[in-house]
Amino acid sequence: MASYADPSSVERVEWVESGGGPLIAIPEVVLPFWTGADGDELASDYDRACEVEGPVGLLPVGNTTALVLGDEPAATSYLPEHGTFVRWSAGDPEDALPAGVPAALATAAWGREVHWEVPGTVVLFDAASSGAGATKAGHLRIALTAGRYAVRAAHAEPDPESSSVGLVRLRPLGP
Repeated sequence: MASYADPSSVERVEWVESGGGPLIAIPEVVLPFWTGADGDELASDYDRACEVEGPVGLLPVGNTTALVLGDEPAATSYLPEHGTFVRWSAGDPEDALPAGVPAALATAAWGREVHWEVPGTVVLFDAASSGAGATKAGHLRIALTAGRYAVRAAHAEPDPESSSVGLVRLRPLGP
């Protein structure tokens, strides 16, 4: 996991990277059920995650669902102030992110919406890893309020000459 300092604050943005496949955000309460690329099944959990088409999709894990961040194995962070996963595609993350996120959100062309029910905190990590190993290194723990979220993805270029990002926005839905 890489970290970059945001020049406008003292906080660091933590990035999760994959070995080439999708990233997955799994509710913390069902992490032990995710076997990653290992497992006794004919098709592993990682194989199931790789079958998700498009930038986002949902997979059952235990008695809940996980959010798969597909399309490309981009380094990803979560910016809670925007309720958005930011997927760094090109450019310098120290210069472009997170300062360019508001402009990217304003100009993004959003894709189809999926609804994700979460019981609370989720962990973002490489889908090839097991849930048990995900909390040791290369993960990001994200405190979400339990509930239902509308999830939409987009690609944006906050600075077309130097940066390109994927966005996955979580919007809480009312009861």
